[in-house]
Amino acid sequence: MTPTRRAVLRGLGAGPVAALGAGAVGIEAASAADVPASFPAPSRRIQLYAVELPDYSNEKRIGYGRTPESASIPGPTIEMLEGECIEIVLHNEVSAETLEALRTDEHTPLGVSLHAHGVRYDQASDGTVHSDSWVAPGESRTYVWYARPANRAKGIVGTAGYWWYHDHVVGTQHGTAGLAAGLFGALIVRRRSDPLPAHTYVTAFGDAMELNARRYPDTDTYDPADPVRSNTSLVANQGERIEFVNIALGSELHTWHLHGHTWADNRTGVLADVPWADDVAVIDNKTIGPGDSFGFQVIAGDMSGPGHWMLHCHLQTHSDMGMVTFFHVHDRQGRPPAGEWPPPHAGHGM
Repeated sequence: MTPTRRAVLRGLGAGPVAALGAGAVGIEAASAADVPASFPAPSRRIQLYAVELPDYSNEKRIGYGRTPESASIPGPTIEMLEGECIEIVLHNEVSAETLEALRTDEHTPLGVSLHAHGVRYDQASDGTVHSDSWVAPGESRTYVWYARPANRAKGIVGTAGYWWYHDHVVGTQHGTAGLAAGLFGALIVRRRSDPLPAHTYVTAFGDAMELNARRYPDTDTYDPADPVRSNTSLVANQGERIEFVNIALGSELHTWHLHGHTWADNRTGVLADVPWADDVAVIDNKTIGPGDSFGFQVIAGDMSGPGHWMLHCHLQTHSDMGMVTFFHVHDRQGRPPAGEWPPPHAGHGM
C-alpha cells in the first residue's frame, strides 16, 4: 500500500480499482454543472439506479445499484476522500404502480431520492420533498456531495467517518417506506492517512428485527465450499484487516455485538500510539439508535483464531427473532474452520 492509497481509493462497491477515472463501472468523468460556488469541481461522476427487486416473495423491495442488474440491499458502498467533491446521477427505474402501493401519505409525490449523512450538499441535493430534489419514475437527477476536509486552525473537524445514504421520499415525506423497502447504503469518508481494509462489510439493523432486510438464516449465505464475499457472506482470512459499517434503520434501538473481536471506540476502530490512547475505550458491543451509523476496522481472528464468529443484536429478543449472522474467519491459508457448517443443532436464531 502506498501513500497514494491505491491511486485514490476503492471504487463504488466491493473490491479495489486502480483509479477512479472514466471507464470504471458506474464511474465517469464529472461535469461542473450546478455545483455550489463554495465547493471544488467534482472529481468524478457515479451512476446509481433505484430498481425494484424481484426476489422477496410478496414483499416490495427496492435497491440501489451501480447498474440496474446489480441493485441490492444494502446498496453499493460509496467511498470518498476528505476534500473530494463528487456527482451522483440517480436514475429512477421503479414503476409508479410500485411507488403508489408503498405510499401512505397522499401528499407525497411518486418518486425516489438520495439523501446523504455527513457530507455537505446544497438544497438541490438534499433529496427531500420540500426541496423538490426527488426523481420521478423514468427520470434522473444529479446530486453533488462534498467531503469537507478538516481545518484545525479554524476549528473545522471535517467529514471523515462512517455515514450512510438513503431515500427520503418513498411512502411518506420522510422516506419511511423507502427505508423499509431497502433504499439505503453505506457512505465512507476517509482521510489520506487512514488504513485501507482488505474488505468492507455493511450491516443494517431494521424494525422487523431484520439484518440487511433479512432474518437468519437468510442473513448468512456463506458456503465453505465456495466462500464468496458479500454482505450476506462475511468471510476473511486470519490476519486480514476487515472493516464493518453499521447502520440503524427505522424506530428501534439495537446493540451491535461481534464475538471474538474488539475495537477502539473512536472514528476508525484503530488506536494509534498517541498520548491519549489509554483514554479511548475498547469495546465489543455498541448501542446504535435510529439514524445512527458507525464503523471500525479489526484484524480478523486476532488472538481468537479462525472460527464462525457470531454477529448479532444483543437485545436478546431481537437476536431470537433472527437479527443474527456470522463472521467466518478462515486460517491464514484460506482454509475454512473444521467441522460441519451450519452445525447440526443450529436453530432459527442460533
